[in-house]
Amino acid sequence: MVNRMFALARRPAAALLAAGLLLLAFRTDGAAQDKAKPKENDAVKPVPRDGGWMKRHEAFVERAKKGNVDVLFVGDSITQGWEGAGKKVWAERFASWKPMNLGIGGDRTQHVLWRITTGKELEGIDPKVVVMMIGTNNFGTNTPEQIADGVKAILDEFHKQKPKAKVLLLGVFPRSGKKPADPMVAAKDELHAKTPAVNKLLAKFDDGKSVKYLDIGEKFLDDKGGLPKSTMPDFLHLSEKGYTIWADAISKTVEEMVK
Repeated sequence: MVNRMFALARRPAAALLAAGLLLLAFRTDGAAQDKAKPKENDAVKPVPRDGGWMKRHEAFVERAKKGNVDVLFVGDSITQGWEGAGKKVWAERFASWKPMNLGIGGDRTQHVLWRITTGKELEGIDPKVVVMMIGTNNFGTNTPEQIADGVKAILDEFHKQKPKAKVLLLGVFPRSGKKPADPMVAAKDELHAKTPAVNKLLAKFDDGKSVKYLDIGEKFLDDKGGLPKSTMPDFLHLSEKGYTIWADAISKTVEEMVK
């Protein structure tokens, strides 16, 4: 009799234990599914910014309405820098190309995508060549694959809106990945590891027709593979010397593409 009563008493406890284990398994499985779910790629979703960014964008739209652009430069602060440290080089080397600069500091792929879609920065111009270098500002939040997808989305949009234009897609320029031990140069092993990973993917977009890929990154480096302060003062943005290197590296190619 005692054994029977003890067995009956154990049944509710066993049932509760089984239910608990089932709930734990469900939670664990759900967590695993959440963890396995890939992060949504914001690099391909057009999004604007505000403040001074919007004013600069609006100025681009007004300039584009005037047309007369053969070579269009698109990018972030490094491209915008043609108006700063690279201003003299731009005037001396690119003036005959009827160029326009669509660079905005801090831009990621998603911002450029918004500018040329919803922002309508390409309306009014029919460039023969688009020189683009974008992606370094995505390094902190996106994988190389996501960044490449963002760049591809921009290329697809160029082709859709300006099918006759050729694109010179530049590999992302080298930059430091951490504070250099030597204030005058970022050593080879201190350069950002994502740069070559992203560029390897971007190179695949060269189709031999409308898109030409060109990696000029090594031209900014010294003979040991380091990045000198004289070329990039903050190991990211170019000096006048850096812009001269950039101009030297692409001039012949752009001239051939413009024809």
